[in-house]
Amino acid sequence: MSKSPANYRPETRLVHSGTLRSQYGETSEALFLTQGYVYSSAEECEARFKGEDPGFIYSRYSNPTIAMFERRMIELEGAEAARSAATGMAAVTTAILAPLKAGDHVVASRALFGSCLYVIQDLLPRYGIETTLVDGANLDEWQRALKPNTKTFFLESPTNPTLDVLDIPSIAEIAHSGGARLVVDNVFATPIWQSPLALGADVVVYSATKHIDGQGRCLGGIILSSEAFIAEHVHNFMRQTGPSISPFNAWVLLKGLETLGVRVRAQTDTAARIADVLASHPKIARLVYPGREDHPQAALVKKQMRGGSTLVGFEVKGGKAAAFRVLNELKLAKISNNLGDAKSLVTHPATTTHQRLKPEVRAELGIGEGFIRFSAGLEHADDLIEDLTAALEKA
Repeated sequence: MSKSPANYRPETRLVHSGTLRSQYGETSEALFLTQGYVYSSAEECEARFKGEDPGFIYSRYSNPTIAMFERRMIELEGAEAARSAATGMAAVTTAILAPLKAGDHVVASRALFGSCLYVIQDLLPRYGIETTLVDGANLDEWQRALKPNTKTFFLESPTNPTLDVLDIPSIAEIAHSGGARLVVDNVFATPIWQSPLALGADVVVYSATKHIDGQGRCLGGIILSSEAFIAEHVHNFMRQTGPSISPFNAWVLLKGLETLGVRVRAQTDTAARIADVLASHPKIARLVYPGREDHPQAALVKKQMRGGSTLVGFEVKGGKAAAFRVLNELKLAKISNNLGDAKSLVTHPATTTHQRLKPEVRAELGIGEGFIRFSAGLEHADDLIEDLTAALEKA
């Protein structure tokens, strides 16, 4: 390329960034299915293990295909460094746990994916790490929760599944005022619509299983941050504990990145059209979509996001029974707890992703018995709207 990758627009970086070509000059990125590597001498091997000679040692923590995926994400996200992981939850758990020790304190928004809540509420306290959950939209609660031993703030924005949008710059400022770091799960926004590091976050995590793959094929996750954070906290933790992504999955994710911008834009356009139709439907009690003026944080969406979302949340009148009738009547959208797929997917959070929460906690988070999360795919928007409206007639 004739200029620095950082000067290219995201769509170009998604296709070209990080490519390493072997001596064969392949067009598509090479897939290096190898566990280990050989050295020309014992001296070279020693230097490699000491870090004096750059190169790969073992595919649990270094592999050319994985390195290409990480480099492409680094240049897309505007990060200094990254480490990929076997799953999104491996990335989240590592980003939170790796820098901490007994006696530290973590503050997190209570509006989180169920597995993330498990890490915060159940896992960390087992190791002597104190945790506090707050209303993520209330900046005063973040401020009041800050303690001398607070090391990490954690949030998702937009949140799963109610699509609340949290003020990343302001929360980052509060965290930094107390010497803490902010970790942001950016899955629902995708790197196409939101850049947490540019907004003041210190670490961004993704479940690459979602939009980055985008076609229901494989699992993966990634942590992006400063070189110092990755080197001091993440690299050795992952090297020794092994939540590794496979080279094959990294290669699939590289292919997914090539079309990420095209897919996310098309899915967002479809989601926006669906939201506009459902907003006035007589059987919908509540509609939440970050691209609409009636979103509770519409001004914040305009300030920190470049687009809406591929997801729509809506509450069907009649509770669980009515919601189940809608789900069961859908012909195109498939019932699945995944999201960000080329196929439209729909789920009932109260009985799936957030079923372990007590009913009163779900109610507090806005996850009613009739609430449905809809992930727009790449089907024609009119077909999906017809499918949804026909199913709603059976509610």
